[in-house]
Amino acid sequence: MIHHELRRKLESRVLPHVQTPAQYVGGERNIIVKDHRKLRGKIAVGFPDAYTIGMSHHGLQVLYSMINRRDDWCAERVFMPWPDMEAKLREHNLPLYTLETFTPLNEFDVIGLSLQYEISSPNVLTMVDLGGIPLDAVDRTMADPLLVAGGPCCQNPEPMADVFDVMVTGDGEPALPEVCELWLSLREEARLPDGTFVTGEEGRKQREDALARVAQQLAFAYVPRFYEPQYSDNNRIGSIVRTRDDVPETIAPSVISDLDGMPLPTEPIVPYVNCVHDRIAIEIMRGCPHLCRFCQSTVIKRPLRIREVDTIVDAALESYRSTGFNEISILSLSSSDYPHFAELVKRLHEVFVPLDVNISVPSLRVNDQLRTLPELL
Repeated sequence: MIHHELRRKLESRVLPHVQTPAQYVGGERNIIVKDHRKLRGKIAVGFPDAYTIGMSHHGLQVLYSMINRRDDWCAERVFMPWPDMEAKLREHNLPLYTLETFTPLNEFDVIGLSLQYEISSPNVLTMVDLGGIPLDAVDRTMADPLLVAGGPCCQNPEPMADVFDVMVTGDGEPALPEVCELWLSLREEARLPDGTFVTGEEGRKQREDALARVAQQLAFAYVPRFYEPQYSDNNRIGSIVRTRDDVPETIAPSVISDLDGMPLPTEPIVPYVNCVHDRIAIEIMRGCPHLCRFCQSTVIKRPLRIREVDTIVDAALESYRSTGFNEISILSLSSSDYPHFAELVKRLHEVFVPLDVNISVPSLRVNDQLRTLPELL
């Protein structure tokens, strides 16, 4: 279900006047477009940075394909527009929209944004504002989408606590569907007989009670409005005080126990424009065996989990057939620590060299594997 009127306005008033308009029109190979009238729920999965950065993020492709495997939900993409595009949207009073159906953000049930680095925080504010959603979480009612954050920055949630309704800790694959389903049921409970929602102070209170139920039922969901940091004399957080007694004191991360059983996105979207990573990415391992104390990732990605060699090679070959990319990158915190590293690289070499496809092996630790890597490649 395409929003044709918004699309027509964009094509006539906006896109001819911005740089690289291809990043704003959707329609790429392997995108998934569904009829909203036949769905139970809709989520916009976004990355608070430019299209060329967000489309290079493997996690977005994972969540996009995972949600869209379901018949009753759709996932659509949204990214931060460049300043010229933002100015044109504001000039013509047009909302930020998703690339699949040109649907404004405020028409979705859930909006999920990935917080990978702190400097993307101002972009979050711009996207929420352009999407027609109140910036402060406490000003929203059940008529507004649920704003969810995930990613490493959720380990230090307070800088963005006023903006997000829920911040998810741990693995997103098992957590996001649970958040979506619970919020959809809470929204349906709150809906009036005519299909609308209560507004004003009563509507805000109703949303607060719904978010309390999210915090109570989902152990990995941090709802910032219910936790107040207490600062010490040196401006560090000394403690966190709950503002409601019925929400949990501690938050436990969401964890995938069987990474090998979690499907990989084997039909990734092929962008129209050059992106930072124009290649297929295959996650081979999550976590790291070394547990270095200075590394945040090794702490938040525990425990160590791997995918089997056959799973990786089959997914890489299927991804190549559906995209035509000429490079495959194996992805992990420390690829050379993958326990079957030599076998994996040898198998990938055997399969893809005849197809003129390069194998990229980033994230290498200086260890014995480096001695054999030139031979293997």
